[in-house]
Amino acid sequence: MPRHSYSLAEDLADASRLIARVAAGESLAALRAAAPLRPAVLELVYGTLRDYGVGDALVAALAHRLPRDPHVRALLITALRALRAGRAQHAVVSEAVNAVARLRIASAKGLVNAVLRGYLRDRAALDARAAATDEGRYRHPQWWIDRVRAQYPGAWERVLEAGNTHPPMTLRVNPRRTGVAEYVALLAAEGIEARQVGAQAVRLVTPLPVDAVPGFDAGLVSVQDAGAQLAAPLLDLAPGQRVLDACAAPGGKAAHLAELAALDLTALDVDEARLRRIGAALARLGLAARVLAGDALTPEAWWDGRPFERILLDAPCTASGVARRYPDVKWLRRAADVARFATLQAQLLATMWRLLEPGGKLLYATCSVFHEENDAVVGEFLARRADAVRLAVPVLDGGQLLPDAEHDGFYYALLQKSP
Repeated sequence: MPRHSYSLAEDLADASRLIARVAAGESLAALRAAAPLRPAVLELVYGTLRDYGVGDALVAALAHRLPRDPHVRALLITALRALRAGRAQHAVVSEAVNAVARLRIASAKGLVNAVLRGYLRDRAALDARAAATDEGRYRHPQWWIDRVRAQYPGAWERVLEAGNTHPPMTLRVNPRRTGVAEYVALLAAEGIEARQVGAQAVRLVTPLPVDAVPGFDAGLVSVQDAGAQLAAPLLDLAPGQRVLDACAAPGGKAAHLAELAALDLTALDVDEARLRRIGAALARLGLAARVLAGDALTPEAWWDGRPFERILLDAPCTASGVARRYPDVKWLRRAADVARFATLQAQLLATMWRLLEPGGKLLYATCSVFHEENDAVVGEFLARRADAVRLAVPVLDGGQLLPDAEHDGFYYALLQKSP
C-alpha cells in the first residue's frame, strides 16, 4: 500500500493538539511514549515549545480577544512559529486555516486567518515588541530568567541562550564492544563526521535518527549527553562492588556503570513502565544488572539489608539544565516546583545515606542549574552529618556544569561516608 503523504494542515493540527496538552500540564515525554509522532510534527512541536513565550505574546498582541479554545491558541502559536522559522507565508496561512477544520473548530477560521495575516503585515514591529520583554528575548518564563540572572550574574544570558538551542547528539562508546578510535573510524568509513568529546563520548556533527547510527543495534554505542557521561567514572568503580543506581530510569547511567566494571549492580526506579527500558538497553549492550521496581524513599520494601559500596543518586529535579532537550519543562515548571524538588532531594539523600557502607561513596546528581536543588541540598546535608565529607571532583569547578555547545547542564557532588 502507498504511504500516506501528510499535508502541512495535518501536521499543524497534530502539533497543535500536542501543544495544547502540554499547555494543560502534560509532559511531552509521556505524550511521545504513548504514540509515535511523525518527524514533521516533532519539528513543529519542539520549535514551538522552544519559542512558546514569544508565540504566546504575539497572540496576545494580535487577537482582540484571546481565543478560549486551547486548540485555537495552540494552532496560532504553532503557525506563528512556522512563519518565524521561514516557512512559505502563503502556505502556512492557508494550511493553518485548513487545520481549523481538522481540529473541528470551524468557527475559528476567520480568527486564525486574521491573526496570521495581521502578523505578516506588522511583523517587524510585533517581533520588536515581543523581543523588548525578557520572556520574548530569552524565551523562558520570567521567574526562571530572574533566578538564573541572580545565581549566575556572569553567565546568565549564556545559560538561557543554551536552553533555546538544538542539543548536540553525543554517543557513548561501549568499551565492552569497541574502542573510541575504532568507532570514530567506523563512522568515517560511513561518511559520518564526528569527534571525540570525552573518555567514551563521540559527538556527531550532524544528528542522525537512532536507527541510522552505525553499530547502535549491535550495542557498540548508546545515545547519552557528554555531561551525563561524567557521572559513572566519578564513582571510582571496581569489579565486584555492590552498586545501586537509585533513580535509574531510563537507564543511561546504569548502563554506563555496567560498562565500566563487572559490578553487582542494582538499577532501581519507581516507574515500572520506564524501568522496562533499562532491561532493553542492558540486553542490547550485552550487560547485566538487577532491575527492581521500588521507591528509593522506602528501601524497607526492596532492600536486603546489605549496604552498598557505591550509590548513584540521580535525583528527580526541575530539569532546568536540559531544557533544550525537553523544551516543555520551561512551561510546565512553576517557581514553587524548585522548593518542592529540593525537599524531595533532601529526603532521598538522607535515605540513601543509610544504605551506604562506611567508607563508601555516593554521587548526588541532578540535571538542574538551580542552586536550591544542588549546593543548597548538599550543604544542608553536610551540615547535619558528621560522617559525611565532600570529595573534590577534578573535572568540575564546584560541581556545577552549565549547558553549552558540547553538553547539557548537570550538577555532581561526590560524598564519602567516614569509615
